[in-house]
Amino acid sequence: MAGESPDRSKQHESSAEPTSGSGGTVPEARDPRLAVSREKDSSGARTDTATKVLSVRDVKVAAGAEDDDSDLREAVSAWVRSAEDPKTPEDPGSTGTDPKSKPDAKADTKSEPSDTAETETEAEAEAEADAEPEDEAQAADGEDAPQKAPAADNETRTGGAGGNKTAEGEAEARPADAKPAAKGVDQPTTLIKAVKPKKPQVDQPTTTLKLGGSKFVPLKNDTSAPTTALPQVGPERTTQQPLPPKPPLDLLAELTNTPPPPETPVRTLVRRVKIWTPLALLLAIVFAVVQAFRPLPQPTLALTAKDTYTFEGGKADIPWPSSGQAALDVQGIGTFGSSGAQKPVPIASVAKVMTAYLTLRDHPLKSGEDGPKIKIDKAAEEQSDAGQESTVPVTAGDSISEREALEAILLPSANNVARLLARWDSGSEKAFVTKMNAAAKKLGMTNTTYTDPSGLTDSTVSTAVDQVKLAKKAMEQPAFREVAAMMSYVDYKGVKHNNYNRLVGYNNVVGIKTGTTTSALGNLVFAAKQQVGGETRTVIGAAMRQPAGGSDNTIISGVLAAGDKLIRAAQGALKSATILKKGDVVGYVDDGLGGRTPIVATKDVTAAGWAGLKVKLSFTSDAVPHTAKAGTKVGTLTVGDGSAGAVTVPVALQKDLTEPGFTDKLTRLR
Repeated sequence: MAGESPDRSKQHESSAEPTSGSGGTVPEARDPRLAVSREKDSSGARTDTATKVLSVRDVKVAAGAEDDDSDLREAVSAWVRSAEDPKTPEDPGSTGTDPKSKPDAKADTKSEPSDTAETETEAEAEAEADAEPEDEAQAADGEDAPQKAPAADNETRTGGAGGNKTAEGEAEARPADAKPAAKGVDQPTTLIKAVKPKKPQVDQPTTTLKLGGSKFVPLKNDTSAPTTALPQVGPERTTQQPLPPKPPLDLLAELTNTPPPPETPVRTLVRRVKIWTPLALLLAIVFAVVQAFRPLPQPTLALTAKDTYTFEGGKADIPWPSSGQAALDVQGIGTFGSSGAQKPVPIASVAKVMTAYLTLRDHPLKSGEDGPKIKIDKAAEEQSDAGQESTVPVTAGDSISEREALEAILLPSANNVARLLARWDSGSEKAFVTKMNAAAKKLGMTNTTYTDPSGLTDSTVSTAVDQVKLAKKAMEQPAFREVAAMMSYVDYKGVKHNNYNRLVGYNNVVGIKTGTTTSALGNLVFAAKQQVGGETRTVIGAAMRQPAGGSDNTIISGVLAAGDKLIRAAQGALKSATILKKGDVVGYVDDGLGGRTPIVATKDVTAAGWAGLKVKLSFTSDAVPHTAKAGTKVGTLTVGDGSAGAVTVPVALQKDLTEPGFTDKLTRLR
């Protein structure tokens, strides 16, 4: 209500709640203790509504009460006298009524023990004694007071601490000698006191009204220890505004009612260490696991022995031709050198060495195998009787084997068969010549040019050094070696053909090819065998543009004589030397992470050479495992130029090969 404090409003709300013994809800009123009954008379006079509210039914005045106004004045006078009673403010045992009414209260209590009408304590009466003057004035002037809901069982609630009275039950509860206060007038308002309380006002909105003499039972224990409010942490915020997230330490401090410790450099450092140390440990563990399970690098072989060996003695004495050019090598070991200017010169039928090499390269034959059949065309038959060139008679429509075609071009130097092989291999002689030049370039024959497969034209040129390169490569083919070492052969018609290289079959000479013309002079590419230190070595050389000579003073005899001298000199110069002994440490296996396992030679390393020759030592690695037992072969030691015929010795582990340790894996960079 306007003009009242919130606590007093709560009092009205509490008084409005129903209690035991009441018939319904008491309407909101300014002060339930100001229940002064006012009623209007039949002529429209106003009646005290406070008393009416506290009654369930209208008060029935006794017979003879004809003047209502006089009754009202008498009730007001009684209320004023009760307010002036000196016992009311301080006496806790006072009931707030006229002493003559005490027997009435006792009688009322005894007569109606079931009455649950609520009564106020002296504390509440004193707290409410300071009523607003306006309310009292309104009550005194006869204005309407706030109304309450009528009490149950037609009983009117009274605000006196000494007890409650009803309009109809008053006669029964009052002793016989008690004089009624007024005829037909309710007496509920005699508790109101005008004297202000001396004690501090205490708001007791939930205090219940009880009958006189009943014990006060508060809803809450007033003697309980007051609750200490927790200090507010952080800025004050409304319930609509969410709080920002707090650090974990602050939240923990709130839960434990322990404020976080003040920040210091040491605490900051410790906190950072606690946060970052687990992360660093986790990263370290992950790194270690990755390093431990990464694929290991492939082990390799490394040579620790000297990578070269020089044979003792001075330079070998080789009888080089006085004219033309020559070159002399030992296959797989090295070269004796060359003589003359290595300029391109016509090579005549020596060009057929390239024709035979390409045929076997594109159509290889095994040792002793004849190979596919080649049908003889009309051109090969017509070229059989060409006059001033070497040929072999063939008939169109017949067939010869690949091996027989090779025999025809290497021994009797048949030009017509060389052209037949070119057409069979590439479809045309021109296409085959293109392949010849491409192969020469691939072999490093930088001073060689081919213009035909037979070498009849002088435009087919080369050098002694280039032809030695080709001869060494051709001698790697087993079929080529077998055919070149033949002294003669019989063709498919039964005709025998001798080898123009008359050195073959003598002094361990095994080939290779002669080529002579008036313009090209004598040309020879040769090969011979020699046993050195229990190994067979092959001497390969060439002599170009040699003049006529020999026993019959012919071009072919002159070149054969020059070639024979070179072969015998090379065979005589070869000797054997022990470079390494069995069990010598020649290198190690590198596991890629710093680990080294020594390897040794499995037998004596002997090499063939000649005085002053410097040979090269190198490793050829096998598939080296990550772990292996001692004695396991892991590679080969090669002495020489690495070509066919070079000295090779197996090498093995001196001790067990193991994987790198965990520390090596952890610190690896690759």
